[in-house]
Amino acid sequence: MRRLILLIVVIVFLVAVLGPVLLGFGVRAAPPPKADDAAALMQKKLSHAQKLLEGIALGNFEVIGLQAGDLMNVSKRAEFKVFKTAEYELYSNVFRRSLEDIRKGVKEKNLDAATLGYVDMTISCVRCHKHVREVRIAMKD
Repeated sequence: MRRLILLIVVIVFLVAVLGPVLLGFGVRAAPPPKADDAAALMQKKLSHAQKLLEGIALGNFEVIGLQAGDLMNVSKRAEFKVFKTAEYELYSNVFRRSLEDIRKGVKEKNLDAATLGYVDMTISCVRCHKHVREVRIAMKD
């Protein structure tokens, strides 16, 4: 069961996070971001998410909790708010609830719960990024 969950997490992570970067649609294609803008925060978010997955894969609750806390802090920064739409707020709230689920799993030493929280977090990221792309396309029209 744990191997299946870990496999699902790895696949979701690879497709959702690394896929666009490898295809050239990631932050690498943009000019280097300023220190405190949204792109820089998204890079921090990606770095913390990767470290969080590593903590899950290794069963290291200390790393999992630390990275989930850091992700929560990043998500609360004003620059993190890209659009003021109801859908964007919904995704932000789902993201934070997923982080709380991860932290609860850490507190209970329940790796499966932390892993499921990570999967939920990743799905919320993918859906939010899709929404942001759609809004930006609509703004160009």
